[in-house]
Amino acid sequence: MEEKILTSKKNGMLVLLSILLLYVLAITGAILGGILVERTGNPALLIVCLIVIFLAWIPLCGLTVLKPQEAVVVTLFGRYVGTLKGDGFYFINPFCSTFNPAAKTKLNQSGDVQTTGGIAALAGAALGNASSAATSAEAMSKKISLKIMTLNNSRQKINDCLGNPVEIGIAVTWKIVDTAKAVFNVDNYKEFLSLQCDSALRNIVRLYPYDVSPNVDTTGDGVADEGSLRGSSEVVAARIRDEIQARVEVAGIEIVEARITYLAYATEIAAVMLQRQQASAIIDARKMIVDGAVGMVEMALERLNENDIVKLDEERKAAMVSNLLVVLCGNHDAQPVVNSGSLY
Repeated sequence: MEEKILTSKKNGMLVLLSILLLYVLAITGAILGGILVERTGNPALLIVCLIVIFLAWIPLCGLTVLKPQEAVVVTLFGRYVGTLKGDGFYFINPFCSTFNPAAKTKLNQSGDVQTTGGIAALAGAALGNASSAATSAEAMSKKISLKIMTLNNSRQKINDCLGNPVEIGIAVTWKIVDTAKAVFNVDNYKEFLSLQCDSALRNIVRLYPYDVSPNVDTTGDGVADEGSLRGSSEVVAARIRDEIQARVEVAGIEIVEARITYLAYATEIAAVMLQRQQASAIIDARKMIVDGAVGMVEMALERLNENDIVKLDEERKAAMVSNLLVVLCGNHDAQPVVNSGSLY
């Protein structure tokens, strides 16, 4: 389906003024026709003016006001006529209808609101024609927003490449670039986008571990890398965006950006993974403490030997090393026993 832009329809003000002038003339003619009926008995002018008064409201149904970044898809008896884009006051065939299958669909996203009212609705109400106002209000509700909107789907529980369940949520900014594809190629472009976002998110997340893990290939090149959901969020978001874009191209939608808004282990394993992280942190800290303590002991022995402060045999060196390691690696302050006697 190729989008056709209607560029020669921005003459709504001229049509509105013409209809108002026609009503003034018709009412004046009706008054004169009533006078002629009394004088001559000829009701022709009166009948014509009454017909004009009762039918002149029909063109008002073709009046449409568009604000910036709005569009209307117009059909005539089921045939696609074209799309109105750009702000302005338009007049189209009053027998045409606007079509937007997602007009009443509400998602968790910005800009997804329904507006009613407009010039045609006010004009119809002023003329006492309720059906004209209702039709115009319905037409207003079927406008398509061309603004950049943000879709924030609910969080999903997905298993990563190691089988660990994680909860993840994304925010996708998107806009419509082809109204004909959005309206006619899919049943409901909002629901279509939401489902494709969920599917693409699941396909990408299952390729990555939550944290960096050995022997994991996240790029598909056969070489293990350090990709992870927590450490490579920019790369993961870019892959999710590309995956969604490939899926929604048929609906005339452009994905501007995708961002990860929430990432955590699922509740059933969150406590265990926290203990695992704590244990890993304790081991790393102990390793650093031991490495520093050994370095300090080596430095102390070298300084004692260099300055000939005291000469120790191997047994006394071993005892000194043991005492120093206990003091330096202990969790609490040491309580030393001072030897005030001889060295041996």
